[in-house]
Amino acid sequence: MARIRKAVFPVAGLGTRFLPATKAIPKEMLTVVDRPVIQHVVDEARAAGIEHFVFVTGRNKGVIEEHFDKQFELESTLRERQKLRELEQLETETPNAGATSFTRQQTPLGLGHAVWCARDIVGNEPFALLLPDMLHHGERPFLADMIAAHETHGGNIIGVYPVGDHETHQYGIVDVGGSTAKVAAIRAMVEKPPRGTAPSNLAISGRYILQPAIFDLLARQERGAGGEIQLTDSMLTLARSEPFHAVRFDGQVYDTGSKIGFLSANVAYALKRPDLGPEFRSIIEGMLK
Repeated sequence: MARIRKAVFPVAGLGTRFLPATKAIPKEMLTVVDRPVIQHVVDEARAAGIEHFVFVTGRNKGVIEEHFDKQFELESTLRERQKLRELEQLETETPNAGATSFTRQQTPLGLGHAVWCARDIVGNEPFALLLPDMLHHGERPFLADMIAAHETHGGNIIGVYPVGDHETHQYGIVDVGGSTAKVAAIRAMVEKPPRGTAPSNLAISGRYILQPAIFDLLARQERGAGGEIQLTDSMLTLARSEPFHAVRFDGQVYDTGSKIGFLSANVAYALKRPDLGPEFRSIIEGMLK
């Protein structure tokens, strides 16, 4: 079975919900505590063993490429000032030469189209897909659990997490036949089912492992909801010939594409930090009195 070596990050979105902050700064570069959102997601992929990071970008996203490149002037200054801890952190977190690729999605035609734009870089091998808006805050990198499930079951893997029954109409939902196992076969997928019709409360969490056959399907996929090429539509077609399994995430998912999710992520990540958490908790408690 082919090993999961590559991960795709669709980062071409405009981030209109965060204007004016995102007028000149990509939404993926907004920080959760002291790290850009995209850095948190790349960290998860790297910790799971990903070797090649593929970014599908758009206009005004060049700063993302700069962020994951070496900064010789900055490193030289840190070295001169003996800020060795900061220097070591930069060197450790910068991807190796040739480990990043950037391709353009010239027209905003949806997530499915963004994934299709990475086809030549990914090639004929299964790959991970991580939506950078969705931060998975847990004890271990969630993608590692998904890769382990792929090594056991093969096929395609979708990360899921439970949401309230009153929220299911806002998400893509999977049907696992009532299974409560961490890894379960998917019977069906429904995109934003009408209230009261969802087959479960397991929402797709923005983490996928997909077989390369998805690229041919996306190439032929007609535009769906919103006039865009929807990834879910092609996954439904692929599911007729290949197995799909769901892997449950045990931690907390934060949708940083929403203002409440972004603020919640900042609080949660800060409270978890031993250097910030105790003092920050005290400040929050004082504000709530």
